[in-house]
Amino acid sequence: MSRPAPHAHGHDLRNALLATLFFGAAAGIFGATLNNYLSEAHGFDAAARGWLEVPRELPGFLIMFVTGALLTVTSESQMAALAMVLTGIGAAGLGFLSPTTAAVVVFVAIWSLGDHVIFAVEGPIGLRLAHGGREGRRLGQFGGARNLGTIAGVGLVFGLAKLLGDRYDVFYGLAAACALLAGVFYASLRMWRAGARSKRLVFKRRYGLFYAISALFGIRKQIFLAFGAWVLVQLHGVSVSTIALLYFIAATLGVVMRPLLGEVIDWLGERTVLAADELLLLGVCLAYAFASDLLPEPFDLWLLYSAYVADSVLFALRVARTTYLGKIAEDPADITPTIATGITIDHAVAMSLPVVSGYVWEAFGFRWVFLLAGAIALVGFFVCLQVRVPTPAIRGAEAADAA
Repeated sequence: MSRPAPHAHGHDLRNALLATLFFGAAAGIFGATLNNYLSEAHGFDAAARGWLEVPRELPGFLIMFVTGALLTVTSESQMAALAMVLTGIGAAGLGFLSPTTAAVVVFVAIWSLGDHVIFAVEGPIGLRLAHGGREGRRLGQFGGARNLGTIAGVGLVFGLAKLLGDRYDVFYGLAAACALLAGVFYASLRMWRAGARSKRLVFKRRYGLFYAISALFGIRKQIFLAFGAWVLVQLHGVSVSTIALLYFIAATLGVVMRPLLGEVIDWLGERTVLAADELLLLGVCLAYAFASDLLPEPFDLWLLYSAYVADSVLFALRVARTTYLGKIAEDPADITPTIATGITIDHAVAMSLPVVSGYVWEAFGFRWVFLLAGAIALVGFFVCLQVRVPTPAIRGAEAADAA
């Protein structure tokens, strides 16, 4: 996988950052409003919210095959543009074409397909635009751009909710427009217009630890995406404008923290960062589980707000998996399909977990959902301690052998 020519590098870097920014705005609008939309507009309870994760995450389970098929006819940058079209259709459908629960399921699944395609290709795009040894820094810059977009998106939600009320048609119309703008910028990237494409499908024993870490991350992600905000909305009656404000705070912190965390990955290494992430996540789980037992009102809610923001910021550390894969890859062309395989594996493990968690919530109480997540984080800590990254000299020798 050759680097782009110097004259193309600046063009591609600028447009990739702009694409990331606009997608961040779309994702911020979607994430800040979805739980309130499901609860208020469609009357979902915790069990229904958990069941929605099955169709929402089905595209993630299939992404290895979707990516493999797309790589036969197009490049990663064009796949990113297609992903933005899909997210735009999903957002517009939720805003204007979803009078029934069945329609909600369809358009959430379409959004999710685009979201998972972009997740499979955004890392390889960032790595291609990185210089040797600074992969974490570059991916952190992309994360900062996404957070800057999220600030704009949730800022719009917050302001419009105050002015117009909970107008989900307006919210999702704006999300669709931002996604389509991101698609335009992704389509303009030049880096893959010449040279070899990535492989279609990759599944190698060498990447086994990457797959394991991906599966653990998928479980963690599913629980918090489905039930993190649900605690605030269902148990504490938190409004859509307040959820948007929390997103705004997390995104503002992310503009600074994501590039900084990228630097930390380059400095401390993937093993230390990934293991520390699991321990910090354990703390977040315990806060969700016991905040209302340990603290009186309103301090318990403040702790939950802090846990929600902290979890959002910690998601930035997922780029350490991508930089780890970039350093152990036998062939740079393995990266995109291996990331796609990792997504499929984590969804194979995690698709049923929100359904189980929804029933656990209804049968035993919400705290057991987060105690389960905490136990998984503890397992993840010991798994991440197994990470080993070869030195640059060894990586260079392996690349020469592969060539």
